[in-house]
Amino acid sequence: MSLLTDELRARIGEQATYTAPEPLGRAAIRYFAVAIGDTNPVYTDAGAAADAGFADVVAPPTFVVETNAYADRQPDAMGSIGHRWDIEIPGTREIRGGHTYEFGRPAQPEDVLHVTWRLDDAVEKTGRDGRAMLIVTSSQTVATTTGDHLATNVETTIYQALDAPR
Repeated sequence: MSLLTDELRARIGEQATYTAPEPLGRAAIRYFAVAIGDTNPVYTDAGAAADAGFADVVAPPTFVVETNAYADRQPDAMGSIGHRWDIEIPGTREIRGGHTYEFGRPAQPEDVLHVTWRLDDAVEKTGRDGRAMLIVTSSQTVATTTGDHLATNVETTIYQALDAPR
Protein backbone atom coordinates (compact mmCIF):
# COMPACT_ATOMS: atom_id res chain seq x y z
CA MET A 1 0.00 0.00 0.00
CA SER A 2 1.35 3.40 -0.97
CA LEU A 3 1.50 6.12 1.69
CA LEU A 4 1.26 8.80 -1.01
CA THR A 5 -2.38 8.70 -1.99
CA ASP A 6 -3.95 10.40 -5.00
CA GLU A 7 -5.89 12.58 -2.56
CA LEU A 8 -2.69 13.83 -0.91
CA ARG A 9 -0.93 14.23 -4.26
CA ALA A 10 -3.82 16.47 -5.38
CA ARG A 11 -3.30 18.71 -2.35
CA ILE A 12 0.28 19.64 -3.30
CA GLY A 13 0.30 23.38 -3.94
CA GLU A 14 -2.55 24.01 -1.49
CA GLN A 15 -2.20 27.24 0.50
CA ALA A 16 -3.62 28.67 3.71
CA THR A 17 -3.32 32.31 4.70
CA TYR A 18 -3.74 33.93 8.11
CA THR A 19 -3.62 37.52 9.32
CA ALA A 20 -3.11 38.15 13.03
CA PRO A 21 -5.93 39.95 14.82
CA GLU A 22 -3.57 42.45 16.51
CA PRO A 23 0.04 43.70 16.61
CA LEU A 24 2.66 41.47 18.24
CA GLY A 25 3.26 43.77 21.21
CA ARG A 26 6.25 44.26 23.48
CA ALA A 27 5.00 41.79 26.11
CA ALA A 28 4.76 38.86 23.66
CA ILE A 29 8.30 39.57 22.46
CA ARG A 30 9.59 39.76 26.03
CA TYR A 31 7.79 36.54 27.05
CA PHE A 32 9.27 34.67 24.09
CA ALA A 33 12.81 35.89 24.80
CA VAL A 34 12.46 34.81 28.44
CA ALA A 35 10.97 31.44 27.44
CA ILE A 36 13.89 30.60 25.13
CA GLY A 37 16.45 31.92 27.62
CA ASP A 38 17.81 34.62 25.31
CA THR A 39 18.99 37.55 27.40
CA ASN A 40 19.94 39.86 24.51
CA PRO A 41 18.74 43.26 25.77
CA VAL A 42 17.48 44.37 22.32
CA TYR A 43 14.49 42.07 22.97
CA THR A 44 13.49 43.68 26.26
CA ASP A 45 15.11 47.11 26.62
CA ALA A 46 14.17 49.98 24.30
CA GLY A 47 17.42 51.82 25.13
CA ALA A 48 19.57 48.83 24.17
CA ALA A 49 17.52 48.40 21.01
CA ALA A 50 18.05 52.09 20.14
CA ASP A 51 21.80 51.71 20.75
CA ALA A 52 21.75 48.81 18.25
CA GLY A 53 19.99 50.96 15.64
CA PHE A 54 16.37 49.86 16.16
CA ALA A 55 13.39 52.15 16.78
CA ASP A 56 12.09 49.89 19.57
CA VAL A 57 12.67 46.40 20.95
CA VAL A 58 12.76 43.63 18.33
CA ALA A 59 11.82 39.97 18.49
CA PRO A 60 14.25 37.04 18.48
CA PRO A 61 14.39 35.70 14.90
CA THR A 62 12.42 32.50 15.47
CA PHE A 63 9.58 34.27 17.28
CA VAL A 64 7.53 34.74 14.11
CA VAL A 65 7.83 31.10 12.97
CA GLU A 66 7.48 29.32 16.31
CA THR A 67 4.86 31.17 18.35
CA ASN A 68 1.77 30.98 16.13
CA ALA A 69 1.21 34.63 17.04
CA TYR A 70 -0.81 34.94 13.82
CA ALA A 71 -3.42 32.38 14.88
CA ASP A 72 -6.89 33.44 15.95
CA ARG A 73 -8.59 30.09 16.50
CA GLN A 74 -9.22 27.35 19.03
CA PRO A 75 -6.67 24.56 19.62
CA ASP A 76 -7.13 21.43 17.52
CA ALA A 77 -7.23 17.86 18.88
CA MET A 78 -3.40 17.89 19.14
CA GLY A 79 -3.50 21.15 21.15
CA SER A 80 -2.08 23.22 18.30
CA ILE A 81 -3.47 26.61 17.38
CA GLY A 82 -1.01 27.02 14.52
CA HIS A 83 -1.40 25.71 11.00
CA ARG A 84 -1.54 21.96 10.44
CA TRP A 85 -2.26 20.22 7.17
CA ASP A 86 -4.45 17.60 8.89
CA ILE A 87 -2.70 14.79 7.03
CA GLU A 88 -3.69 11.50 8.63
CA ILE A 89 -2.05 8.32 7.40
CA PRO A 90 -3.21 5.24 9.31
CA GLY A 91 -0.45 2.93 10.50
CA THR A 92 2.21 5.65 10.63
CA ARG A 93 3.81 7.88 13.22
CA GLU A 94 4.44 11.56 12.56
CA ILE A 95 8.02 12.80 13.03
CA ARG A 96 9.20 16.39 12.78
CA GLY A 97 11.98 16.16 10.21
CA GLY A 98 13.39 19.65 10.62
CA HIS A 99 13.22 23.28 9.57
CA THR A 100 15.23 25.59 7.36
CA TYR A 101 14.88 29.29 8.08
CA GLU A 102 15.56 32.44 6.10
CA PHE A 103 15.08 35.66 8.02
CA GLY A 104 14.24 39.16 6.82
CA ARG A 105 14.12 42.13 9.14
CA PRO A 106 13.44 41.59 12.85
CA ALA A 107 9.81 41.69 13.96
CA GLN A 108 8.77 44.77 15.93
CA PRO A 109 6.01 45.26 18.52
CA GLU A 110 3.71 47.15 16.12
CA ASP A 111 3.90 44.49 13.37
CA VAL A 112 0.74 42.63 12.42
CA LEU A 113 1.66 39.27 10.91
CA HIS A 114 0.42 37.97 7.56
CA VAL A 115 1.33 34.29 7.17
CA THR A 116 0.99 32.03 4.15
CA TRP A 117 1.52 28.28 4.39
CA ARG A 118 2.01 26.18 1.23
CA LEU A 119 2.04 22.39 0.92
CA ASP A 120 5.10 22.08 -1.33
CA ASP A 121 5.74 18.38 -1.88
CA ALA A 122 5.17 14.81 -0.72
CA VAL A 123 7.59 12.02 -1.63
CA GLU A 124 7.44 8.35 -0.67
CA LYS A 125 10.69 6.56 0.16
CA THR A 126 11.84 3.39 1.86
CA GLY A 127 13.95 3.73 5.00
CA ARG A 128 17.08 1.73 5.74
CA ASP A 129 14.98 -0.58 7.88
CA GLY A 130 12.67 -1.32 4.94
CA ARG A 131 9.73 0.67 6.28
CA ALA A 132 7.83 3.05 4.03
CA MET A 133 8.16 6.77 4.75
CA LEU A 134 6.27 9.72 3.38
CA ILE A 135 8.27 12.95 3.46
CA VAL A 136 6.07 16.04 3.35
CA THR A 137 7.56 19.50 2.80
CA SER A 138 5.67 22.72 3.45
CA SER A 139 6.72 26.34 3.63
CA GLN A 140 5.59 29.22 5.79
CA THR A 141 6.13 32.78 4.60
CA VAL A 142 5.80 35.43 7.31
CA ALA A 143 5.39 39.07 6.39
CA THR A 144 3.81 42.13 7.92
CA THR A 145 0.49 43.41 6.66
CA THR A 146 2.51 46.24 5.08
CA GLY A 147 4.53 43.70 3.08
CA ASP A 148 7.85 43.55 4.93
CA HIS A 149 9.39 40.05 4.76
CA LEU A 150 10.16 38.68 8.24
CA ALA A 151 10.90 35.00 7.64
CA THR A 152 10.51 31.90 5.53
CA ASN A 153 10.33 28.53 7.25
CA VAL A 154 10.61 25.32 5.22
CA GLU A 155 9.34 22.45 7.35
CA THR A 156 9.74 18.71 6.80
CA THR A 157 7.39 16.17 8.36
CA ILE A 158 7.97 12.44 8.03
CA TYR A 159 5.23 9.84 8.27
CA GLN A 160 6.92 6.53 9.04
CA ALA A 161 5.11 3.19 8.71
CA LEU A 162 4.86 1.49 12.08
CA ASP A 163 5.34 -2.02 10.77
CA ALA A 164 8.30 -3.30 8.75
CA PRO A 165 7.41 -5.04 5.48
CA ARG A 166 7.15 -8.83 5.59
